[in-house]
Amino acid sequence: MASGPASAFTGPDAPDLDALRKCVHCGICLPQCPTYHVLGEEMDSPRGRLYLMRAAAEGRIALTETLGQHVDRCLGCRACETACPSGVPFGQLLEATRAQIERHGTPAHRGLLTSFLYRVFPNPARLGTLLGPLRLYQRSGLRRLVRVSGVLRLFPRLAAMEAMLPDLPRGVELPELTGARGTRRGRVGLLTGCVQRHLYPHVNRDTVRLLSVAGYDVVVPRGQGCCGALALHAGRLEEFRGQASALAASLGGEVDWIVTNAAGCGSAMKEYGHWLPDVPAAQALAARTRDVSELLAGAHLPLGRLDATVTYHDACHLAHGQRIRTQPRDLLRRIPGLKLVELMDSDLCCGSAGVYNVLEPGMADALLERKVARILESGASIVASGNPGCLLQIQKGLRARGAAIEVVHPVDLLARALTERA
Repeated sequence: MASGPASAFTGPDAPDLDALRKCVHCGICLPQCPTYHVLGEEMDSPRGRLYLMRAAAEGRIALTETLGQHVDRCLGCRACETACPSGVPFGQLLEATRAQIERHGTPAHRGLLTSFLYRVFPNPARLGTLLGPLRLYQRSGLRRLVRVSGVLRLFPRLAAMEAMLPDLPRGVELPELTGARGTRRGRVGLLTGCVQRHLYPHVNRDTVRLLSVAGYDVVVPRGQGCCGALALHAGRLEEFRGQASALAASLGGEVDWIVTNAAGCGSAMKEYGHWLPDVPAAQALAARTRDVSELLAGAHLPLGRLDATVTYHDACHLAHGQRIRTQPRDLLRRIPGLKLVELMDSDLCCGSAGVYNVLEPGMADALLERKVARILESGASIVASGNPGCLLQIQKGLRARGAAIEVVHPVDLLARALTERA
């Protein structure tokens, strides 16, 4: 009996054909997909991408540049997973397909910028070194001259990076151990992250303070590196596994939980078990990883009045990757005086998606315009979200519109509301 055509996918990380065949092409995912929203193209929808992946897996097409472009155009937001009645694990299939393209095909985003991004952003030490000259760029007045000159228009991707930069703060040194206050609930280790520790260090500081008040001893291990999320979402699986193994070793002390305050990091860490099945430390870390909102939701926090109208944006990897929606909202509603107004299309991607907004600035900006319009419609003076990439992206969009709306992590608001005795 003649065998069928050879699969375009090879190796142990090939996308699971049975998982690909779960898609029944019902189309329920289409209205949930950000790129389909903007482009209206079938092959830029989850259903279309799954069709291409399955065709490659069954040997009907090769890993062509066209396939790579449709796969790379996906933000990896996983909204389709939430909508899918058949339970297709789209995120894992996407990452496995990207790994195949990275290894054997023609990635659409080769070049110096891509190499730079993946060498610097997942490395906290390198990122910290880079930010030194950028602080000087901001504070010397050079930034204003560069923007007025219009020279950045000649380099769209560089312009996208520059526009996202917030006013760079000085670093915050966290103690290695902060003791629990009040009734002790346990001991946790905190992931300080890459972007979070450098661009939003106060979020880590506030996270430690809140967890301490909630009754947790908080350990912040020195020398911890990247969780590997950026590499995983790009299909750079060897880099990801190296980073994940190193993090599991550094955070794998005697703690009850590992706490993250960045949606993308938490989502990747909770999937270590799938990608590193033979690394017990990674398996253990995945089982103990919790978003900060999950732990704080079950704790008593002494909160005082905070008069503000706030809306909440669902970070994709919190809402769709980790299925966490109610805890951040419930925490915000516990603050006396705070009015929480729902954001229309709250879980539609803002266009950040790791470094997607740099590599695909046109698509990212189209999604950001929709997000900013919804935020302005809400009438809120503050928008909260649980992921640093979302904070950067939304801040960029509101700044461009001249909107005086504050963009914060939910822990910012909870920390502001803590009473004096806390």
